[in-house]
Amino acid sequence: MGYLRKYASKYGGRFLLAVLFVTMEALADLLLPTIMSQIIDVGIVQQRTDYVLKMGSLMLLITAGSAVMASGRNFISSIVSQRFGNELRADLYRKILSLPFESMDKLDRASLVTRLTNDVTQVQNFANGLMRIFVKSPIICIGSLIMATRLNPHLATVLAIVVPVVAILIAFNMKVGFPRFLKVQAALDQLNRVTREYLSGVRVVKAFNRFDYEVQKFAGYNEEFRSRSVNSMRVMNVFSPAIMLTVNFGIIAILWMGALRLDSGQMQVGHIVAFINYMTQILFSLMVISMVFTMFVRARASAGRIGEVFAQHASDRTEGSVQASSSEDGTRGRIDFQNVSFAYADSPESPVVRNVSFTCLPGQTIGLIGSTGSGKSSLISLIPRFYKASEGRILVDGVDVAQMDTGSLRDKIAVVPQKTILFTGTVTENIRWGKEDATEAEIRQAAEIAEAHPFIASSSEGYQTRIGQGGVNFSGGQKQRLSIARALVRKPDILILDDCTSALDATTEVRIKSALKTYAKGLTCIMIAQRITSVIDADKIIVLDQGQVVGMGTHEELLKACTVYKEIYRSQIGREVS
Repeated sequence: MGYLRKYASKYGGRFLLAVLFVTMEALADLLLPTIMSQIIDVGIVQQRTDYVLKMGSLMLLITAGSAVMASGRNFISSIVSQRFGNELRADLYRKILSLPFESMDKLDRASLVTRLTNDVTQVQNFANGLMRIFVKSPIICIGSLIMATRLNPHLATVLAIVVPVVAILIAFNMKVGFPRFLKVQAALDQLNRVTREYLSGVRVVKAFNRFDYEVQKFAGYNEEFRSRSVNSMRVMNVFSPAIMLTVNFGIIAILWMGALRLDSGQMQVGHIVAFINYMTQILFSLMVISMVFTMFVRARASAGRIGEVFAQHASDRTEGSVQASSSEDGTRGRIDFQNVSFAYADSPESPVVRNVSFTCLPGQTIGLIGSTGSGKSSLISLIPRFYKASEGRILVDGVDVAQMDTGSLRDKIAVVPQKTILFTGTVTENIRWGKEDATEAEIRQAAEIAEAHPFIASSSEGYQTRIGQGGVNFSGGQKQRLSIARALVRKPDILILDDCTSALDATTEVRIKSALKTYAKGLTCIMIAQRITSVIDADKIIVLDQGQVVGMGTHEELLKACTVYKEIYRSQIGREVS
């Protein structure tokens, strides 16, 4: 949990100030029983009204001071805990954004949401309590022990037995509770995952009439969460009555021993009253300490889960020191694959890309085709360094991408992903994701090339049309055209189209490709496609099969020399190829 040191150093001063207020408040509370015993033994027994008024006024003054201290520590603790929680949540979110795809693949998305919300809240609440009652309780407990011992050492022997027993119960409480609260948080992860899956796939659920199945599945995980929560709280709640029972036995012992010493004249009534008050304070403090450790167990489990995210290696934007630039001949957009192999972290023994070598020259349109699972998208994801190549090198404008600054590299590249992603906002805001300072003219030009302008203009609000969550108010083809416009407005050196025209009709696709040739002269375009018609007129077509390049050339050359390409052509076009 080393990540917490940053916040400890930043908020340590204000934390100590809150602790100072708590300490002064606790000391004031510790004085009251002793003053009360003096009022009884001197003022009441000796019938000295002036003494009662004097000491009563002192008690009021101390109580007022305690109230001021309590207000001060409440004010400070609230501000510090809220700022700490806000900063921790923001830092965790930034960390998640910086994680490479390898790390994101290891962490469940629903779990990340839980860590950003519930886990941060648990740690924040513990920090808030630490500056309020959590520090006060040990001070009251230790102070009451000292004051009670000074008041009557003989009765203090009861405390010597009660306190160690309570300490053992609290230690056992922590040992038993920690693993159970880890299971509770894991169950909450599963509950969030099921909810997230349903919300993202609600159309499929309704289309296949699987509502009852989803309800039953959610009920199962909900019951698991309830069961684990009840089990953990049942175990933890055993300790509070046990502690209270132990302390109450102590109070009974004090009353019995005090009565004997009172009869023998060895003790005064005020001392017994003060001793019982101190014992009550000890009881309350021990109960709070028990609650503190319960919250500590939960906060520790949550802090550990947050630490797992911070421990992940981030894809540092400055990991490479070389800034992206043009090639030696002044051109921009050249890509060289040199014996590149790649395997995902969870299956390093099964590479999805094997010994791939080819070159994309500036201004070329490269088609990438192959059967499903042949490694097309995995191969292209290595160019912007979403993943790192296991073997070989990838050069962009003559520089190894492993040595380039990530931000500088990705500024040269625009990607239209296979799965269309639109964000809540207006059409203009979504297209402007490609270029933050894009003008209205640039946005319209990109939309016209992507064949998105006609359906945008036909809308009553035009480019200010609001996009629903995930683009639900647009068709699949319209969303793909908006994604293409978002990439084009950037005017990149390298444009990657990852099977992003699958929902378009052939006529619209031809018009987009024709407009691209005029708009993007000198731009290197890599087009991944399932349909052979999408890449048939590319300058170079690369055929992948099981992660390996099995053919490279123009359409005519591949029809003559590549068996896999001929099979794809025959299956889609339906003609015999000699």
